[in-house]
Amino acid sequence: APGLKVVSRHGVGYDNVDLEALNERRIPLAIAANANRVSVAEHTLFMMLALAKQAIDHDEGVRGGNWAIRNRFAAFELAGRTLLLLGFGRIGREVALRARAFGMTVEVLDPYVDDAGLDACGCIRATGLDAALGRADVVSLHLPLTAATRDVIDAGKLASMRSTALLINTARGGLIDEPALARALGEGHLGGAGIDVFEDEPPRPDNPLLAAPRTLLSPHSAGVTDESMV
Repeated sequence: APGLKVVSRHGVGYDNVDLEALNERRIPLAIAANANRVSVAEHTLFMMLALAKQAIDHDEGVRGGNWAIRNRFAAFELAGRTLLLLGFGRIGREVALRARAFGMTVEVLDPYVDDAGLDACGCIRATGLDAALGRADVVSLHLPLTAATRDVIDAGKLASMRSTALLINTARGGLIDEPALARALGEGHLGGAGIDVFEDEPPRPDNPLLAAPRTLLSPHSAGVTDESMV
């Protein structure tokens, strides 16, 4: 609409729209808060499963005649694993629901959620980010991008994670230090990463994640489904 001024390259959200400019022009602003929550949650589970089951490597192995790739025994089950959710809003809750159905233990780090809300979802409150990262088999981000959350997963936090752990980001670019993540993957300090959002979108050709091993990438499409668009 004329006069709407987007002040962030990470997508239009309530906290990065120029509300003063809208008010001056009497342009109403509404948020379709529930429109894509299921789509993003399913995409999060898709990335978790694809990485855990070695989907890309196994597909390439079959196509390339390397049937013996199955003997690496690199795939693992989600059942019995610990998922750490950073952020427990609408999407985080949908992810928790699906992860619990897979038999995962779900820990949550979100100061704005009370214990009753966690208990209702069968989740556990995590205390201390470094300690929680060290316990998690999968870490999934569901946070807004703010000054407080920028690079919330940096080189130090990546070093706190298990070398077999998976990191998923279907929330916002800028939450993860991308060069640090690429180094961790390249040096074998992380089991894999599923990234749907980037610091710059589209990512620049020299973005190190484009060449990082054990990485599943998608074009900020987690919330883009027929249902969410309707």
